[in-house]
Amino acid sequence: MAISDIEDHLDSLKDQALAALGVDADTRAQIKLADSPDPKIGDRGFPVFALARSLRKAPPLIAKDVKAELDALLTDDDVVAEVALAGPYVNFKLDAAKVARITLTQVLEQGAAFGANFVQDPQHIAIEFSAPNTNKPQHLGHVRNDLLGESVARILTHAGHKVTRVNLINDRGIHICKSMLAYKLFGQGETPESSGIKGDHLVGKYYVAFNTKFEQEYAEWVKTPAMQARFEEWLEGDEPKRAQRALGKNPTEEKLREHFLKAYKDTYFNTESALGAKAKAMLLAWEDGDQEVLALWETMNQWVFDGFDETYARLGVSFDRVYHESKTYLLGKDLVQRGLDEGIFHTLEDGAVAFDLEKIGLTGQKILLRSDGTSVYMTQDLGTALKRLEELEMDGGIYVVGDEQRYHFEVLFGILGLLEPKIAGKLHHLSYGMVELPEGRMKSREGTVVDADDLMQGMVNIATEEGHIRNDQNAKLGFATLEREEVEARAEHIGLGALKYFILDFNPTTTVQFDPDKALELTGRTGVFMMYVYARIQGLERKLGAWPALSREGRDEALMALGTDLEMAVIKTLRSWPHMLAVAERDLDPSKVSEFLFTLCSAFNSLYNDDDHKIMDLDGPRRDGIFLLAKAVAHAAETGLNLLGIRALEQM
Repeated sequence: MAISDIEDHLDSLKDQALAALGVDADTRAQIKLADSPDPKIGDRGFPVFALARSLRKAPPLIAKDVKAELDALLTDDDVVAEVALAGPYVNFKLDAAKVARITLTQVLEQGAAFGANFVQDPQHIAIEFSAPNTNKPQHLGHVRNDLLGESVARILTHAGHKVTRVNLINDRGIHICKSMLAYKLFGQGETPESSGIKGDHLVGKYYVAFNTKFEQEYAEWVKTPAMQARFEEWLEGDEPKRAQRALGKNPTEEKLREHFLKAYKDTYFNTESALGAKAKAMLLAWEDGDQEVLALWETMNQWVFDGFDETYARLGVSFDRVYHESKTYLLGKDLVQRGLDEGIFHTLEDGAVAFDLEKIGLTGQKILLRSDGTSVYMTQDLGTALKRLEELEMDGGIYVVGDEQRYHFEVLFGILGLLEPKIAGKLHHLSYGMVELPEGRMKSREGTVVDADDLMQGMVNIATEEGHIRNDQNAKLGFATLEREEVEARAEHIGLGALKYFILDFNPTTTVQFDPDKALELTGRTGVFMMYVYARIQGLERKLGAWPALSREGRDEALMALGTDLEMAVIKTLRSWPHMLAVAERDLDPSKVSEFLFTLCSAFNSLYNDDDHKIMDLDGPRRDGIFLLAKAVAHAAETGLNLLGIRALEQM
């Protein structure tokens, strides 16, 4: 019997007993097993309220009849030790020793594969995540995106799906040209090698430089008669009325001027700015294939790609396919004609092509091709999605993108479903909330955005600092110490593990306020605690010399010696692992894995610290049984940590 067979067996006993009382199949199916509220009265149970009308009896009397039928079904070798009643509730009390043997045998034999490959219909799923721009380094928001995408990919793979990790990098557009123009004007040949600055940070430096120069230019323009003329024109239009609604009744001229200057900045960039004109000219030159511009673009993009690769490698993130928007932005135009031919799209009076959103249950229309023949982002996304569908022959897809893009994906998936019915309903937008960072030990480079590299290094720095403090304390107390290099090597994994667990321990849709100090606490619901429990178990193996080498009979005897409440709490949690994995796979939610890890490690930690469970003080089958229980916990913990992208350390 396997772990899953226990639940199936209990469900079968329930159905047989109810059938013997004349309960029909539909009603039997509606009565579900659940955990008993008090372990003392049973492990799994079910109520019989729903049978009162059909059986014309009070629920407690029905429960007695059900118990009588169940008692007749039980055998000496049954995993059920007793059927107990609590008013209208029927409870199965499981045989602790037999459950321990069944559960731990499966975990020990399957190891890292415990709970894996459970999907009945494996699919090929493409998951797109990260999607950074090449004008600056990745930031705190990208960290959540990267970690979420990587963890979901690992969970889906563990479940049995084929997963293709996809990254679509935005390497074209006016924002890229801003960095390029600033470098051309102020760079003086600086390179990552000559400056010692990581490539993506170097390019980001010039993006900041462009914006600084533009702000200076705008500030100078504000002092000119031209600005006053534009402001007076603005006052004569409808905008002041809208501004009054935003600013309250009778706003002062100064407030109106502030509102105008803030709102007009983009217009100024596009129509009057000298820097803006140069940036737009560079974009047009890029689109026309100007060799000098393309050479600079390729050079600076490569700096960024190299920098991104370093970030991904340190974060433990990888991709199977990397696409670049510079090569995909024209995709989708051919689809417009196809959509017109099939009556999915229609042409407007000005020549633009639109999609009637009522076809997918929404209102209004979506422009897919402007009247001048240029495409929009939706058109590009349609083309990229269908090209990917053709190239990868995937069964479904997941887009890991912030929750502010929900409407965009609702429209995208609706149109894709009409263009390619076979993909309808098989695309998913995995949305996630913002990540906020409180003031404290970790600050951003420019004071506004925390980039991914600074965040990771900050976590490692804190872990390193704590590691050296503990090492120095051990030296003063005469305990064994580590070389400084070893402290720093472990701190790398501890710091990043703490970061990953903290971020992934929240449901994706939740807004996260990241607290680096809390994330690195040794106790509580932290990645450091999970890693510590795993390392503690490995320490048991070192103390013992090796895990018990037992025959099948000896192992069964050792496992059957288990049965205390603390031991069964650990075993019950291990039994829940396949179910928790299934929920994590279904909901695309790594926090189900982190939740399991916390429950498991907390239960084992309570057992380990209990005076009646001092493993090294025990002997015989009971000692071997607890060692095997610890080994099973280590298997599940290592697998769970790996699904979160965390390396389990043998020693902390």
